Amino acid sequence: MLARRSAALLVAALAVLPAGTAQAGVRQPGVVSQKPVANTPHVLDGIVNAIALVGGTVVVGGEFSAVSDAGSDEQLPRENLFAYDLRTGKVLAGFAPSFSGPVYALASGADGTVYVGGSFDFPARALVRLSLTDGSAVTSFDAPAFGGDVASLVRQGDKIYVGGDFIQIGSTPRTALARIDASTGAVDPAFTITPGAPRGASTKVYAMAATGDRLVIDGSFTSVDGLRRPQVAVIDLVRNRVADWRTEVYAPSCMAVFPWYVRGLDVSPDGRYFVVVTTGGPAPGTRKLCDSAARFEMYSRGDDIRPTWVNLTGGDSLYSVAVTGAAVYVGGHLRWLNNPKGSDTAGPGAVQRTGIGAIHPTTGKALSWNPTRTRGIGVKAFLTTKSGLLVGSDTTKLGHEYHARIGMFPLP
Repeated sequence: MLARRSAALLVAALAVLPAGTAQAGVRQPGVVSQKPVANTPHVLDGIVNAIALVGGTVVVGGEFSAVSDAGSDEQLPRENLFAYDLRTGKVLAGFAPSFSGPVYALASGADGTVYVGGSFDFPARALVRLSLTDGSAVTSFDAPAFGGDVASLVRQGDKIYVGGDFIQIGSTPRTALARIDASTGAVDPAFTITPGAPRGASTKVYAMAATGDRLVIDGSFTSVDGLRRPQVAVIDLVRNRVADWRTEVYAPSCMAVFPWYVRGLDVSPDGRYFVVVTTGGPAPGTRKLCDSAARFEMYSRGDDIRPTWVNLTGGDSLYSVAVTGAAVYVGGHLRWLNNPKGSDTAGPGAVQRTGIGAIHPTTGKALSWNPTRTRGIGVKAFLTTKSGLLVGSDTTKLGHEYHARIGMFPLP
């Protein structure tokens, strides 16, 4: 089973792999430690795509078949989803639902529940709410997605924003983006924001993040509600309309194999800015934002908004980002940061950052934080908490230690 899944994931590395999303980042007083905690469990094959925190329970989703507790040789069967206690690191014995396909997105729910999105057919098509007590579906919640997968979830109070490449939620047509009731799953008729004009085969909302009055989305679209928005858009949640915010920096093409190339995004804890990370391939000597992290101000207005700063890897993909106020953590299969003149090489001024790194939120330059991780496909999930930074990926070394596919850097 492990060998078969590993081979499949090598093929998947050439394709677009959806990632989970988050609310506005959790504010942290400083940069996390470079030494991971010792008690996180291990995911024994595959990849971790999404992480959520429900009370004191960490829920982990992806494409895998077995996990183990730290320090244990016992393999625990878990089909694409499991949970563990944040404090002790112990895998929850009674939570073992089986999913027929990958989990791409998670969001915490009320009353000890979690929302799960992805590419599966059981216990519902692509979107379900589960009880953490026993893994059973909450039957009062009904929001199956049709025509595509769920790639991202953001919960705000009694509403959930759903992103993906679906064409329908329940019996209601919705293209790639919907807002639903967190209790029932009913589609909100007041929210009809529609991405379109895709780069590539279908319209997809890949990643989302939210603050109180704004939702930021990225994906394969080039328009939203008929307004030009190349790959990134800001939604005004007070007026339920596309905000007067447009950037053209993601309009140019990167490598042909990446018709669209935005990936993760996260909003700062104060909601004043957000950071977008990309894939795309090296583009030295240009102003293209291929393989980059870029900060944008949330409340800027106009038709040609420029990033506050850009940090280029020099040819390596970034898939995930977490903004804490003290740092902007980025993950992928990077080798360097501060590398605008690199082309699969370390250009002048580049600093080595293997698999993971941190950027100063104001200057846009790499911080000294450099724990390293085995590169693989890359970091597909971050989750910031009051106690540290959770990291999900496809490899087994984090901070020079064995931490298979899930680990946590604590705050000092």
